[in-house]
Amino acid sequence: MFSAPSAFQRAAVPPDSQEPEPRHPRPTGEGAVATATAPDRASDPAPAPAPAKHRDAWFDNVKYLAIVLVAVAHAWEPVMDGSRTTRALYMVVYAFHMPAFILVSGYFSRSFDMSPRKVKRLVSTVVVPYVLFETAYSLFRRYAGGYDDTPISLLDPLFLTWFLVALFIWRVTTPLWRSLRHPLPIAVAIGLLAVTTPEIGDDLDLQRVLQFLPFFVLGLVLRPEHFELVRRREVRVLAVPLFAGALALAYWLAPRTQLGWLYHSSSAQELDAPWWSGVVIYLAMLACALVLTIGFLALTPRRPLWFTVLGAGTICGYLLHGFLVKGAGYFGLFDRYTWLSNPVGLVVVSVVAAAAVTLLCTPPVRRALRFATEPNLDRMFRREPARR
Repeated sequence: MFSAPSAFQRAAVPPDSQEPEPRHPRPTGEGAVATATAPDRASDPAPAPAPAKHRDAWFDNVKYLAIVLVAVAHAWEPVMDGSRTTRALYMVVYAFHMPAFILVSGYFSRSFDMSPRKVKRLVSTVVVPYVLFETAYSLFRRYAGGYDDTPISLLDPLFLTWFLVALFIWRVTTPLWRSLRHPLPIAVAIGLLAVTTPEIGDDLDLQRVLQFLPFFVLGLVLRPEHFELVRRREVRVLAVPLFAGALALAYWLAPRTQLGWLYHSSSAQELDAPWWSGVVIYLAMLACALVLTIGFLALTPRRPLWFTVLGAGTICGYLLHGFLVKGAGYFGLFDRYTWLSNPVGLVVVSVVAAAAVTLLCTPPVRRALRFATEPNLDRMFRREPARR
C-alpha cells in the first residue's frame, strides 16, 4: 500500500518556533557563547538598554541539519525505487527527523499561555503561512502538475503544510498539557487510540496530529538539564554505532516494510494490519524514534559554525523546497534523466537538494518571505494595554 510515496505525499516540517528561546546557563568549554553582562550601576546610573535575546547555537544547528535531512529525503522519493540502500537511508531518516522536529517545537512552546501577544504571534507565524502556502501548493499542483481536480481546501493539508495545522493544535492545547500531572502517558494513550481508529478520517490530518503528539508533549516537559545530558561526550560516542546499527536493520527491513508506518498518517487497519499489531508497532516506533532523536541531538555540533545563522531561517527552506522537489517531478526531470537513480545520480540529487535548501534558509530569502511567514498583523488585533 505504501511501497512508494504518493505523487503528493505529506511530509515533515522543521520546528522554526517563533517563541523566545529558553535561556540556558552559560556553557563552559566547547560551544561556550559569550553573553552580555549588566553594566555596573554604581558607575553608570543611567538605565541600560535591554540586551539582545541570546540564541543557542546548538539549537540553530539542530534546525539547519534537520531541514537538510528533510529536503534530501524528499529528493530521494522519486529516485529511490530499485535502490535498497537508498530506501534504508530514507527509512532511518524518516524514523527520527519528524520526532526530532516536534520535540524541539514542544520545548520552545513551553511558554505559550494563550495571552494576546502569544495568540497574535501564533496567528502570524502559523495560521497565515498555512493559509497562504496551502493555497499556493494547491494551485501549483493544479496548474504545474496537471491535476485539474485539485481543490483549495484548508481541511485537507497538502504535502508540507500539515505540520502547520498540527503545530497550531498542539500550541493551543499547551496550557492543558502543562497543567496535567502526568501528561506524557496520556499523550501516548491518545496516540495508541489514533493508530487503532480508522474512523478519524483525513480532515486536518488528525492521524498525524494525534500519533505524533507524544513527542510534542515530551518537549514540553523537558528542561535544559535534560539536553545537557544528551550533549555529553559519551552519548556522542555511542550515537555512531547506534546509527550504524539502525542502518543495518533498515537495510534488512527495507523490502519487508510498508513506508506508511513511518508517516504516521494512517491507522493500522488502513495499512491492512490488525489493530493489535498497530499498538505493538506504534510503541516500537516511538522507542526507536526517541533513541535515534537522542543520537541525532548528540551528534549535532554545539559551537557556532558557518551554517548556524541559517537555523533561524529554516521555515523558509521548508516551505519553499517543496516547490523545487515537486516541480522537478511535474516537469518530468526524474523520468527524463533515469541515471539519477544510479549511485552517482543519488549523490548528485542529495548534494543539489542540500545546497538548494541551504540557499533558501539564508537571511535575504527570509527577509523577502517575511510578508508570508512573519506578517505584521497589528491592525487586525486590539492594542494591548500598557503594563504598569
